[in-house]
Amino acid sequence: MADTLAKSNQTKRWQEMDAAHHLHPFTQHDELAAMGARVITKAKGVYIYDSEGKRLIDGMAGLWCVQVGYGREELAEAGYKALQELPFYNTFFQTTHPYVAELSQKLSEVTPKGIDRFFFANSGSEGNDSAVKIIRYYWNLKKQPKKKIIISREKGYHGVTMAAASLSGLTSMHPQADLPLPGFVHIVCPDWYGQGGTMSPDDFGIKTARALEDKILELGADNVAAFVAEPIQGAGGLIIPPATYWPEINRICKKYDVLLHVDEVICGFGRTGKWFGSDTYGIEGDMMNMAKGLSSGYQPIAAVGIGPKIGDVLFNAGEEWSHGFTYSGHPVAAAVALANIEVLQKDKLVEKSGGTTGDYFQKKLASLNDHPLVGETRGTGLIGAIELVKNKRTRERFDEAMNIGYRCRLHCFANGLVMRAIGDTMVLSPPLVITEAEIDELIGLARLCIDLIAKDIGVS
Repeated sequence: MADTLAKSNQTKRWQEMDAAHHLHPFTQHDELAAMGARVITKAKGVYIYDSEGKRLIDGMAGLWCVQVGYGREELAEAGYKALQELPFYNTFFQTTHPYVAELSQKLSEVTPKGIDRFFFANSGSEGNDSAVKIIRYYWNLKKQPKKKIIISREKGYHGVTMAAASLSGLTSMHPQADLPLPGFVHIVCPDWYGQGGTMSPDDFGIKTARALEDKILELGADNVAAFVAEPIQGAGGLIIPPATYWPEINRICKKYDVLLHVDEVICGFGRTGKWFGSDTYGIEGDMMNMAKGLSSGYQPIAAVGIGPKIGDVLFNAGEEWSHGFTYSGHPVAAAVALANIEVLQKDKLVEKSGGTTGDYFQKKLASLNDHPLVGETRGTGLIGAIELVKNKRTRERFDEAMNIGYRCRLHCFANGLVMRAIGDTMVLSPPLVITEAEIDELIGLARLCIDLIAKDIGVS
């Protein structure tokens, strides 16, 4: 009893400190202060633990990122060794260090063919901001300064810096900062379940891909610099493109000499069953952005990889490239990222995501399709979505005011599961180390929580 009381008192102290001094991402702070932040104190494998001792299975791998699970000693040891040997030095002034050199080499081995030069940043947002500058610089070097407009997609998510948020097609991010900036344009996304109507997925894939061609022709190919997109749209609702979509995008970008920048922040490092979403969907990108799974979230690090079309021009510009961060290629972050990739390789986690583990996860996910509230489950590898709908046959959604997804998420936290709600789309993205028994537990809890929300609204 005394131990429980002590834990409760400590939790309250942390919540008070947090409410007084901490500005959270994507949070309504008065609401959070009133309810008190959830305090997570430790994690192991696929589980996290709060300050009261409650265990939750982490169905989101943090924020789509903890590929190798929590508590991997190999990563902690790599970081500790780097902290002892070289806790920091920058990569400015014609300087490098072993960790970033070896990480660059390792990335060239696992990224799609041709992506073999890398710029390092600290987050996916910084990576995409850097990519925008690379795109503009490339076309300036090519003596085509009019090619400045960047096209991305509705419901796309590319980060929160001024340029990355402008790329993003989640419009709720825009008004508070007077975004998007000029030069950013959005087209429809390949959301067949939400917007495909009576069209077949293949026909809808072609139609939405050709929206890019229509926009290029409208703006003028001489004015369009790049198309930026995620292989699977994550924060926009786990939108998986029809099979016809990416081949047509490849064709259009080549036809009009528009750079293709692939945002692999969520899809990279095994999430979709191959090393990158580009491998899964045959995307022929000129450049790509990586973060999250690059270090399994153990350290903040991102990398923008570029292929020869861009790289050869930049590396032979004959002038200084005026861009970089103090922590670009930070030795500790690079050491941990390198160890993370080695664990992915040693434990064959990418192969398991695209094989036995991923197959089992997708089978168990699909078992939820018999639920009266589930309109569709979809996924690939170790990523999946559950659509909660009012009418399974017509795909009619609930009134937004009912907050079905948010209420389902609250049931999840109360019952030991972390499952994200994007509107009424419930999303799962567990660590790649998850076992079949843990998948059974995860999907069982997901069903329980969907049952609870059905009970709340009187559906049996």
